[in-house]
Amino acid sequence: MRLIIADDHAMFRESLRSLLEARDHVVVGEARDGREAISQCETVAPDVALLDLSMPNLGGLEALSVIAKKAPGVKVIVLTASEDEEDRMAAIQQGAWGFLSKNLEADRLFGLLDAIERDEAPPPTPLRRKSGTTTPEVRALFGSEALTQRELEVLRVLVDGVTSNRRLAEVLGVSENTVRFHVRNILEKLGLHSRAQAISYAVRKGVVEVSD
Repeated sequence: MRLIIADDHAMFRESLRSLLEARDHVVVGEARDGREAISQCETVAPDVALLDLSMPNLGGLEALSVIAKKAPGVKVIVLTASEDEEDRMAAIQQGAWGFLSKNLEADRLFGLLDAIERDEAPPPTPLRRKSGTTTPEVRALFGSEALTQRELEVLRVLVDGVTSNRRLAEVLGVSENTVRFHVRNILEKLGLHSRAQAISYAVRKGVVEVSD
């Protein structure tokens, strides 16, 4: 897999490069700020960009928005030390594929990269909502009632057999980034790990009607 590393700390980039190359991944570029990250994504066309949120000149969120438009084929994994859920929600909306703590959890990193290689859907993003809808107790009590009307609509289309981001976006009349955002919310709220589980849950619990 071909990757770029975008982070303003040289020692962190070097450590991450060594870790990746030890597993036979190829680091094809490095960036010190958001502008360099955008340039690298356009010129070397990596499979994955590991992107820090806090960088000089142009921050990670701004860079992510541009990368999603100019290099949509690049999967962006956000590197962050922040636990601020607003940052993470913003990154999801801008097109982030996944998140990785800057504590460098190696198993987590390679698990994400393996999922990309297998062309799997992004894993649910762990967000701690102020409403508490992500706790097991609330899920047990309310289940699908925690879903918004838009999320229920997405779930209905999934149950109808439309599962790819592209087709979901076409049917719903929204962008693929918006589809990813809603699907992640559905999985996270219901405590599920895949679209197949979401479909099974919806049918089993009678959350949505199955078309004839």
